[in-house]
Amino acid sequence: MSTRSRVRSTSPHGFYGWRMVAIGAIALAATGPGQTVGISLFIDPLIADLGFSRSAISTAYLIGTLIGAFALPWVGRALDKFGARRTMMAIGFVFGAILIALSFVTSIVGLTFGFVGIRMMGQGALTLTATTMVALWFERRRGFAMGIVTAIGSLGISSTPLLLESLIASHGWQRAWMIEGFAVWAVVIPLAIFAVRDRPEALGQQVDGRRKEGEPPRPPARGATRAQVVRHPFFWLVTCAVAVSGMLATAVAFHQISLLTARGLSATEAAANFLPQTIAGLGITMGAGILMDRFASRWMIVASMCTLALALAWGVVVGPGWSAIGFGMALGASGSMIRAVEAAALPRAFGTVHLGSIRGLMTSVSVGGSALGPLLFAAVFDTVGSYGPVLLATAAIPIAVAVAALIVREPELGISRTV
Repeated sequence: MSTRSRVRSTSPHGFYGWRMVAIGAIALAATGPGQTVGISLFIDPLIADLGFSRSAISTAYLIGTLIGAFALPWVGRALDKFGARRTMMAIGFVFGAILIALSFVTSIVGLTFGFVGIRMMGQGALTLTATTMVALWFERRRGFAMGIVTAIGSLGISSTPLLLESLIASHGWQRAWMIEGFAVWAVVIPLAIFAVRDRPEALGQQVDGRRKEGEPPRPPARGATRAQVVRHPFFWLVTCAVAVSGMLATAVAFHQISLLTARGLSATEAAANFLPQTIAGLGITMGAGILMDRFASRWMIVASMCTLALALAWGVVVGPGWSAIGFGMALGASGSMIRAVEAAALPRAFGTVHLGSIRGLMTSVSVGGSALGPLLFAAVFDTVGSYGPVLLATAAIPIAVAVAALIVREPELGISRTV
């Protein structure tokens, strides 16, 4: 069968990259059980049923996330070596199995091992795979494509608490974890086997779409190695921005029920606050992706960090009603902006040849950073009985990153853009 007929039979509607966008969005949504918003609904039931303290669970989460983060550079290398299809299939199987195993946990040690697995496979490996595999199909429209992925994926992730609250209330946390595990198997594994294609070349296509007749072929893919990238300040700027966002947004999400109920919201209203975060995220994500295609990354980093600082300060005075909605929207907007940077900045600056290894290292650092936030917030709360001091103190961190973003320059290795 010729290359042209193979492409037509596999992708009857043209460029397969847009199908990869849909697949990546679904896979990103499936990371919900391993994300902080998916874990936060289990915290109070675990405290009530198993007698664990909030600090003990936060410590288990810290250990689990840090250990899970160590594996992500190898996941990135696996993406470069074996491709997204086989890597995603393995991740989906292990992720689902660990969620099912968590339904049988009875000790803090078992919970810690479970956190290692779901943070490594869900929040880390599956997220890395879902976004990296889409980035390989686009160049000039990468920001727009990744905006779609993160918008739809974030909607799925943010819907997880709303689904879990009623599920846990009706069937208990054990059965909820078991149902999540089977759901991951039912979604991720078939997608990987039947739908994922590693690169455009596998279908005889080109990045951004098949070229027209008579058009010269695109130059071969290019890119810096991980060893070269880690010597550039811009890599560490993006990594720090993503890590700070992950650390502080994770801390707020992990303790969101406790934080907002202490400010006068009911438990249901506190869980529903993930909704305005999602709505704001959806509104920002598409625009952020388009802006990433046209402007230097530092402006999006500055906007994200300043909005995050605003959200943290807002958390000190947040109350029921419009105040809570505004707090959630600020938090969601900051996360969406930094996800656009994470998805588009590194391949634009450093190329795609070693993108899996590069993003694996960055994700490892950012996931590790996200482990520290919940324990820090829990320690302050257990000591003073309020989240106010830690919210105000940590608001200064994203401001410092925003200042650094105005100084560090993006390398001129990517496509043309406005500075």
